[in-house]
Amino acid sequence: MNRTTTVAPLRVAMVSEHASPLAALGGPDAGGQNVYVARLAARLAALGHEVVVHTRRDDPDLPDRVATPEGFTVAHVPAGPPEPVPKDDLAGYMPAFGDHLAAQWAADRPDVAHAHFWMSGTAALRGARGLDVPVVQTYHALGTVKRRHQGAADTSPPQRIATEAEIGRRCRRVLATCADEAAELAAMGVPEERVRIVPCGVDPEHFTPSAGRAGPRPLRLLSVGRLVPRKGFDRVIRALASVPGVELVIAGGPAPDALHTDPAGERLRKLAAEHGIADRVRLLGAVPHADMPVLMSEADLLLSTPVYEPFGIAPLEAMACGTPVVATAVGGQLDTVVDGVTGQLLPPDAGDDVLADAIRTLLADPARRARYGAAGRERVLRQFTWAAVAERIARTYAEVLSLAPMGAAR
Repeated sequence: MNRTTTVAPLRVAMVSEHASPLAALGGPDAGGQNVYVARLAARLAALGHEVVVHTRRDDPDLPDRVATPEGFTVAHVPAGPPEPVPKDDLAGYMPAFGDHLAAQWAADRPDVAHAHFWMSGTAALRGARGLDVPVVQTYHALGTVKRRHQGAADTSPPQRIATEAEIGRRCRRVLATCADEAAELAAMGVPEERVRIVPCGVDPEHFTPSAGRAGPRPLRLLSVGRLVPRKGFDRVIRALASVPGVELVIAGGPAPDALHTDPAGERLRKLAAEHGIADRVRLLGAVPHADMPVLMSEADLLLSTPVYEPFGIAPLEAMACGTPVVATAVGGQLDTVVDGVTGQLLPPDAGDDVLADAIRTLLADPARRARYGAAGRERVLRQFTWAAVAERIARTYAEVLSLAPMGAAR
């Protein structure tokens, strides 16, 4: 059961330099950070906190402030040109972003600042300097992990890793989304006593089991995510080649009408054709948020097989829909998927034959799939609702307010 918060109403300034919550509320441009900030801000507002989200102005026609129906405010910060800028090119605008925050907060001081992503952390710490505004940091992804797995393909600014470590030493608390991230932070030199593990959340009223498909049908596998190599769609397609009579649906990537010209989509279609299963692999492109619960409920298994994953929200959404999960044992999936209870975890370097065997075993055992699905839904309701996440984060805000001022945040 979720507990009701006992934290007195706070004035919370969120900083999300590149990921506006308005994108998550309004349409297809929302990524994981947009959704996280939007859902958290809405839940904190529902708990009685006053929330302002500061995000970079990327359009000259945007108003200075937008009051959302969910009860929080979005403030557009003039930092850099008022146009879209690639995320990895934004670091140079963070001093201006921070100076704007400093002026705003000097006139209207928040109780706490919560920064999202490393560049937001630099801006928040700059804005809080001299005001004794405690800064809480959520990274959403760490440069050390990205560099380890992407190597020369990593387009992050060269100062990212060192700056992330500095932010972790200067802010009051770091909110890690999983135990794997907490271990990574410790290896970076972030003091363990400053780290709190609070996962991402799911709306279980939206992601809820539906009736599923009626009538006879082939068994269906579902994979969800951007069509990038690290998501592991290649291994799913190769494994499917040795699982006859089963279809694979991949949701994610560009809009459906642009999918036929997308290089990543074409690469996956070519791979399916090379393995003789083009007729059993279907790419949907971007799927509206409203349609995802039915898509997940209709799947017999959700496959989440990334090489690395900072958190991974798709397994939780599937679990909320009562769908069992087969996932690689990486990142947040180690915390969300309970092996042998809500699904099956596989080593990240498991071969295609191991994945295929796991798929065949579970598809042949509908009773076990039903148990896993029910246990997954129960686990989400117990630990991973946005209401529970917001209450834990609010308690962290209250915790930092009880601490003596830190010179580094001044």
